[in-house]
Amino acid sequence: MDFQLSEDQRDLRSGVREFCEGRFDRERMRALVDTAPVPGMVDRALWRELAETGFFSLRIAEEAGGVGLGVAEAVLVYEEAGRALLPGPLVATHLAASLPGRLGEEAAAGDVVVGLIDGESWPLLVEHLDALDCLLVLTDDGIRRVDPALVRGTSVAHPVDPFTPVTAVDELPVGEAVADARVVAEWRRVGAVLTAALQLGIAGRLTELATRYAKEREQFGRVIGGFQAVKHLCADMLVRTEIARAAVYAAAVTLDDPAVGDAEVAVLTAKVMGDDAATRNGKDATQVYGGMGFTWEVDVHLYVKRSWVHATQFGAAEENEAALAATL
Repeated sequence: MDFQLSEDQRDLRSGVREFCEGRFDRERMRALVDTAPVPGMVDRALWRELAETGFFSLRIAEEAGGVGLGVAEAVLVYEEAGRALLPGPLVATHLAASLPGRLGEEAAAGDVVVGLIDGESWPLLVEHLDALDCLLVLTDDGIRRVDPALVRGTSVAHPVDPFTPVTAVDELPVGEAVADARVVAEWRRVGAVLTAALQLGIAGRLTELATRYAKEREQFGRVIGGFQAVKHLCADMLVRTEIARAAVYAAAVTLDDPAVGDAEVAVLTAKVMGDDAATRNGKDATQVYGGMGFTWEVDVHLYVKRSWVHATQFGAAEENEAALAATL
């Protein structure tokens, strides 16, 4: 298995980073903090611009109007999205773009915002409900399409992530079937890897923020990065990030070519390691920043909270660890 990125893959990654920095920079992100949480957290104009770059149609065949790349390229794109803290149901809309028919075409073009929930788990929490054009419900038997306007629930006043409005749903309409159990299994695997890629981006960005602060902040006449305890925190963050990177890239390659390894083990490992790197790096970065790390003025807490949200998607840590142990 070759973990070296090709020139095209490096260009793709740098292009997506440049796009994110140009369309959703820190200034725009901080402006949203003052208004969050609001239904308009999903910017329709930005959504369509993402679609134009191939964000949602990345894995669609070229003859079907897509980019024609694989999961290996998709994780590079979603790693950058995680690094930039792009809001919205990115993974859900990406998965929906693979559906045949009008919904898939609209999702790929960025004309619709698609939400996704696992109907097998309770309580049901729907993210960005007010911004959704379509809600897809995954069950072991298949995928159902539900009209978001018919979903009744209670908005959470203070969601964990201010950029991710959440609605607690008591009951869902039956909806219409749009895919079978085979598609569910595929989506759960690809969705887990793309979410792990988002976590990888968060873990990497937290490492950058903590390291930069450690080089600038002075205490007792010295930059705090000169203290051994802070050095160890930053070093541990880097190690976690790189281990998670190897796991996420390996899972992506395995999904593209199952002959290279066990896809189930690779996916579970990627999600476990991605969640661990993002959440623990958030804790360590907060410690590097000291008391400032807990304040609204510092970006670290925004990354921490987003990592907590992603850690609940496509299986929480305990669930994925148990499933991984069952494969041994």
